[in-house]
Amino acid sequence: MKAKIFKAEEVNWSEAPGHFSAFSKMLVNETCGSRYFDFRVSSYQPKGYCETHSHQTAENIYYILKGEGIVELDGKRHLVSPGVVIFIPPKVKHAIINTGFEDLIFIVAASPPQDMPK
Repeated sequence: MKAKIFKAEEVNWSEAPGHFSAFSKMLVNETCGSRYFDFRVSSYQPKGYCETHSHQTAENIYYILKGEGIVELDGKRHLVSPGVVIFIPPKVKHAIINTGFEDLIFIVAASPPQDMPK
């Protein structure tokens, strides 16, 4: 494994299965050699969303940078906006939707990466 440095703009946006008008830049994960982390920036357009799902082993942390939306955790809905931190343990059913008027931009950190959508 080698150290790596790069600008986020060098990484293309991708849309994972079950995500709609919802794009991520996969910055650090297995593809660059990380065995323990998945680190990405996500941008959901207005009405963009991720279907309800859960991870068997991965813990997820979302940190909202811009925009507003709803995060659903085990059926309970929560309004999110900049500065909000969301911790999602394994097996918790969750979804996120941009209900605002601008892009919802947030950081996603997860471990381990093997249980995350590509």
